[in-house]
Amino acid sequence: MRFSELTMKSAVVLLLFVTLIVQVPGECPAQEAENRPNVLFIAVDDLRPELGCYGTESILTPNIDRLARNAVTFTRAYCQQAACNPSRASLMTGLRPDTLRVWDLCTDFRTTVPGAVTIPQHFMRHGYFATAIGKIYHNNIPDPPSWSEEKLHIDGYPFDPDAVYRDDENVAWLENRKAELIAAGTQQQRIDRYGKWYLKAAATEAPDCADNAYYDGAQTDVAVEKLAELKNRKEPFFFAVGYYRPHLPFNSPKKYWDLYDCDRIPLAANPSLPRGAPPMAINTMRELIASYWDFHDAPRPDQGSLTEAQARLLKHGYYASVSYVDAQIGRLLDALERLDLWENTIIVLWGDHGWKLGEHNSWCKMTNFEIDARVPLIFRAPGARENGKTCDRLVEFVDIYPSLCQAAGLPVPEGLEGLGFAPLLDRCDQPWKSAAFTQFLRSGKWVAPDGIAYMGRSLRTDHYRYVRWYNWETGAPAAEELYDHRADPLETVNVAGEPGMEPTVQELRRQLQSGWTGAVPDGLN
Repeated sequence: MRFSELTMKSAVVLLLFVTLIVQVPGECPAQEAENRPNVLFIAVDDLRPELGCYGTESILTPNIDRLARNAVTFTRAYCQQAACNPSRASLMTGLRPDTLRVWDLCTDFRTTVPGAVTIPQHFMRHGYFATAIGKIYHNNIPDPPSWSEEKLHIDGYPFDPDAVYRDDENVAWLENRKAELIAAGTQQQRIDRYGKWYLKAAATEAPDCADNAYYDGAQTDVAVEKLAELKNRKEPFFFAVGYYRPHLPFNSPKKYWDLYDCDRIPLAANPSLPRGAPPMAINTMRELIASYWDFHDAPRPDQGSLTEAQARLLKHGYYASVSYVDAQIGRLLDALERLDLWENTIIVLWGDHGWKLGEHNSWCKMTNFEIDARVPLIFRAPGARENGKTCDRLVEFVDIYPSLCQAAGLPVPEGLEGLGFAPLLDRCDQPWKSAAFTQFLRSGKWVAPDGIAYMGRSLRTDHYRYVRWYNWETGAPAAEELYDHRADPLETVNVAGEPGMEPTVQELRRQLQSGWTGAVPDGLN
């Protein structure tokens, strides 16, 4: 029997258990809910913790920085998997990818754990009105049970609105491409629904246009109007706003590109593949940018590099996109203050995973490296004593669910696999978790160069990142990685096999195995 089948059968028993214990019966009385805080839940796609409030001077994020001055900024927060669907599904359910059996971009957690109760569902059961706009779950896997009303939409935008172009040359290119596809027999409706996969023009553009010419600006118009509506409801609200930038393509109005001198943007400090890293550690698929016509010949990171001009263009586009989204977030914060909602609203801002901008010779996510696993997380609970400070304790995305419950005064459902960090909001320096866990399944289109599927499970401690790779079919250990973050914070050398490291590897191997067998891993308490 294959290892994956063994783990599947074990998972079925666990999932049946989780399905039962994660159900939360009943709702609280309306008068009890009225006094609870609102929640503004802001998701940003592919946002890495390269922001002013994280100490990056080369990027301009005044509005996110403003939020951070009134919140706790977690400097060592980690996602559970560096890919959109598994990361978001894990965060929204408080369950790890192995429990959900969601490791790819196409599995709906409702098919694997149908009884899971998401964060907004739990809040709804306690008297909240929950609504959303933009990308909260993965694009093509929405979750209607999570919302009190149908998720907000904007007319005139395609199913997947991140790959929208406004530059005349790119628009013309797209029209020609559509004509070619139709001539080849592709149906118009399929192009319209899945246009992102058929129609990728340039990887960047910078037209002189208004913010709401792109989806993120247009949805902020709607979100601001929605906040005014939500203010007048009797029940508290849970409002999720999900931004698409800075996901590729790096398209944003020209004024945000003009904030930066391309020649002065610092390039990656670790542009080489880690020495001694096993092949499955590196995402060797032709990078996401190879989907765009102007980067169609981009090499695999193990076979070549982009030119400096290409690298500067992409990083310029990423920075401009971050500043564009930052401006939209500022509009949300302004609306909260203008509507007198600020003092009674919990605000959570998170990016679903990191993103490589030339680090490890890559322009993608989908690895277990620190640059992919570490994420921005800013949490504002009204009245928290540590608001305005940074917290360097290890936290994970599965911790957000119980933490929101604690901050809002709701019971924490049984069966969640995270640890609520509300105590850190009042005392950041107290002892906390000893490890955070990230994983990645290298299979399908992400399969390793040898054609074998591998699961990589990663343990991040104060001192080390340890990764162990397993053959997904047999369960046999295949490779190990060890990065010493005190000596090598950029993870340039895998020291797992170096002389004298075996005792450290054995101990971390034990911690990893111990942590992966419990709902809340022993190594986290």
